[in-house]
Amino acid sequence: MCGIAGAVAPRRPECSKGIVRCMTDSLQRRGPDSEGLATWPNAALGHRRLSIIDLSSAGHQPMLSDDGQLGLVFNGCIYNFRQLRAELETLGHRFRSNTDTEVLLRGYEQWGIDRLVAKLRGMFAFAIWDDPQQKLTLVRDRLGVKPLIYAQQDGEIVFASTINALRTVGIGREIDPVAVLEILDYGFVSDQRSIYQGISKLPPATIAEWQHGRLAQRQYWSVPTPDPWAKTTFDEAVEETERILLESVKLRLVSDVPIGALLSGGIDSSLVCWALQELNANVKAFTVCAPDDPSDESADAAATAQQLGIEHEVVDMPREEFSFEQLNEAFSEPFPCSSALAMLWVSSAVKKHATVLLTGDGGDDVYLGYPMFRDVLLAEKAAKATPLAVAPVLHSAGNLLPDLGRLKTLRSAINYATGGIGSWIRRHDGLPYLISHGMLGEKLANARYELREIPASARSARRLFRDVFDFHRRMHFTSEFMPKVDGATMHYAIESRAPFLDHTMWEFAATLTPEVRLHGGVLKAVLRRIVEKHLGRETASRRKQGFVVPVERWLAGRWSPMLTRLQQGTLLEREGWTAPGSLAAPIRDAQRKGVVPVQIWRLLVLEHWLEKQASAAAPAKLAPMQS
Repeated sequence: MCGIAGAVAPRRPECSKGIVRCMTDSLQRRGPDSEGLATWPNAALGHRRLSIIDLSSAGHQPMLSDDGQLGLVFNGCIYNFRQLRAELETLGHRFRSNTDTEVLLRGYEQWGIDRLVAKLRGMFAFAIWDDPQQKLTLVRDRLGVKPLIYAQQDGEIVFASTINALRTVGIGREIDPVAVLEILDYGFVSDQRSIYQGISKLPPATIAEWQHGRLAQRQYWSVPTPDPWAKTTFDEAVEETERILLESVKLRLVSDVPIGALLSGGIDSSLVCWALQELNANVKAFTVCAPDDPSDESADAAATAQQLGIEHEVVDMPREEFSFEQLNEAFSEPFPCSSALAMLWVSSAVKKHATVLLTGDGGDDVYLGYPMFRDVLLAEKAAKATPLAVAPVLHSAGNLLPDLGRLKTLRSAINYATGGIGSWIRRHDGLPYLISHGMLGEKLANARYELREIPASARSARRLFRDVFDFHRRMHFTSEFMPKVDGATMHYAIESRAPFLDHTMWEFAATLTPEVRLHGGVLKAVLRRIVEKHLGRETASRRKQGFVVPVERWLAGRWSPMLTRLQQGTLLEREGWTAPGSLAAPIRDAQRKGVVPVQIWRLLVLEHWLEKQASAAAPAKLAPMQS
């Protein structure tokens, strides 16, 4: 993994080099091993390298074609690059390095961008400048593992691996109020927008081509839908998943630096570590420990490591306050995802032993490990059994039920089965808490938040599973889970690799019916069966925890001094994000109850982020545009 940047400024070509130099300087933590810059009359590309494959100078970037007319910068890893290289060699290409980067460059020359991307198996964000055509091509991997940020205006375009890099050259002045609403509602900014107006994120599975001052985008891949006519049985799904998993893990062992693995004690990371042991890979596993907290599963992880016979290290979470500065440095946007703290701590520990880290990310998302998937499948079946004319009556009746205890569960079920995705989204208790306590300030009170305006629809309820699956992938998976791992690991110059994010696994698993993936009503049934076969029933029956940091409890206890910041004069209030004097009473009430709502944690993270922005140095004068 690395950091990439570039600029095309035909109206002011003398600025491109300085712009890119500033951006690559800000990406140093992503690529501490070397830096590079290449220029053409109207464009410049920059790179910060984290050396993983072919550690020699032959892997230096930007990498240029033999005639210097093409230039490429690349962040990620192409796991099947050796097979593609062999194919290119049979076509007459000669290579100067043993890198996957050069395979991208030669592949573009041979096949063009669309045929090249279709052949890639990996995680990637890369840019190609084609000087004869005066064309910039940007590409992001199928599932959005690697980030690619850009901004364009007045016939110029800049791009980089992070929003912070664009900020160093003066791009991104105004904060987007809707992005702030997303943070307070869900704990992150969605991939469809950024915290700053005028800055965009290239969508997953997208090719963008900038030429003659215009940007055109096209999607080159999509997650397949379940095939209701498929004959794949549960046992066949288990067998094929196991085969793909072993193949996927083996591909991710290509490296010229040491490799480690993340082990939470749950299903997915245990399977990755089992596959490593099956492949005779000498890899050390790491686990985050939450001392004295019910969420801690380090003992389970230790038992799995002992059973597999792999080396294992437990990393304790800090007992006192942590550094908000570290959180803000690792993530360009306010990111109050509590498990991001655990990823930062474990990444710090891993860096002493390894530069590549295998994780279990993705298994819950495509093999249905979250209870909501089972709930919405049941609601969809109820919707299909309910006449469309009756659904509005049931929906109104359901809204009359108390929002407490078991009746709350019944109310939610009726809402889902009669209102579809719109009702499902509105049942999420993020913003409602803040609104009910009168905490939204003038900048947010009247901002239009379309996410919560999707109307209830009985027809939507009949496709609720697919709608929720797509919503989860677009929001939590792409916008929270992927940035969390990339930001935390790259902060310590570690390349994370997730076997469950192999697109071939998604192409297989996503076509399985929900009934197969939830066989017998069991969450993630396919993966649990594989664990049961190889690690035993006890490990297979463990409940999902993941790398959890119990911020709601710790803010009421060991971290309570941090809340002082919200009980004094805050930037949140002064800038109009929260209503004056609205925070003190909810905080006192929460501390008295011993649990601080996650919404207050989000406000605390946002306050520290705003403070950092206010104290940041003035933007560079090299900005090619103002936004």
